[in-house]
Amino acid sequence: MTRVDAAETGQSGTGPGSADSGSRWADIGRRANLRRLIRIASRPGPWKRGPVPAALALLLGMFLLLHAEIPNRIGHLGSLAETVLPWFGLFVPVLLAAALWRRSASAVAALLLPVVVWLNLFGGLLGDRAHAGGDLTVVSHNVGADNPDPAGTARHLSASGADLLALEEITPQAKPVYEKGLAKAYPYHSVLGTVGLWSKLPLSDTEPVDIAMDYGPLAATKPAGVKATYARSLRATVATHRGPLAVYVAHLGSVRVNPRAGFWTDSRDRGAQALAKAVAAERNERLVLLGDLNGATDDRAFAGIMSRLRSTQVAAGSGFGFTWPAKFPVVRIDQILVRGVRPESSWSLSATASDHLPVAARISW
Repeated sequence: MTRVDAAETGQSGTGPGSADSGSRWADIGRRANLRRLIRIASRPGPWKRGPVPAALALLLGMFLLLHAEIPNRIGHLGSLAETVLPWFGLFVPVLLAAALWRRSASAVAALLLPVVVWLNLFGGLLGDRAHAGGDLTVVSHNVGADNPDPAGTARHLSASGADLLALEEITPQAKPVYEKGLAKAYPYHSVLGTVGLWSKLPLSDTEPVDIAMDYGPLAATKPAGVKATYARSLRATVATHRGPLAVYVAHLGSVRVNPRAGFWTDSRDRGAQALAKAVAAERNERLVLLGDLNGATDDRAFAGIMSRLRSTQVAAGSGFGFTWPAKFPVVRIDQILVRGVRPESSWSLSATASDHLPVAARISW
């Protein structure tokens, strides 16, 4: 047989096992590795990833830090934000999850701002600040105009052992029910309009407090007897073994959220200003303010009141002490505020048939 060389036939070695084939596959591998390296090198590092979560974290921190600068001119947005301000902390774990998913170091670092600001604002409320003891137990409860069981509510409140009991939103129909149900435990009481004060200690100097509920050019023309029927605030002196104590009971105007007016607070804000003036003019150094103020104490509308009084919940409570709505409380609008006495403990009682939770506090001299 005659052997024929590839060179003689003009064919080159292109089979799978040839040197040229191996070289070609090596080139392809090198190009693939190069492209892979280029892709890896072009990927953003951990400090460049997640610009959106990082920006949102910074915006949240700035919002919490500068919430007092949000204007109230349009829809009272500032007051609305301050009413629900603690709940903005829920955005922190959401943004943290987004930062971890994107493996973004910058987003995690940006979250330090809202965390630090939130803890500075509300971190002190997370622990239990109560102390043992106390000279008086005070309770306040918006019993609800639509309360279907005022007798049961009276029994519930009587069992609290409060020395002073303030009720708001008392209807003419329910008034005798509360008076009868609380008579045994509280020998002294006074009701003016829709608010009342029951006491185990003697009361004196009970009088209405004008919180500007009746507003407008015709308000001054109405007789005192007519105004008394819808009074929503009173002041009384309680004779304690440590001396007289001024007690205010108030139910400020309601707030509304609607598309046209936004967060409507006009009536509430007028009442807060009037109540602040009354508190400022009070001569008795020892004072307790009980009531449904229809707003959180962080709301700028209460700056005049909070500059003179302090919250028992903030000073001696546990947690935020939310009171409304009773089935799932999201905001504390029922308050116990004091001056000249020391809060020892503050808490919310279990629910009644009202849409508000009762609030309680122990105070001492």
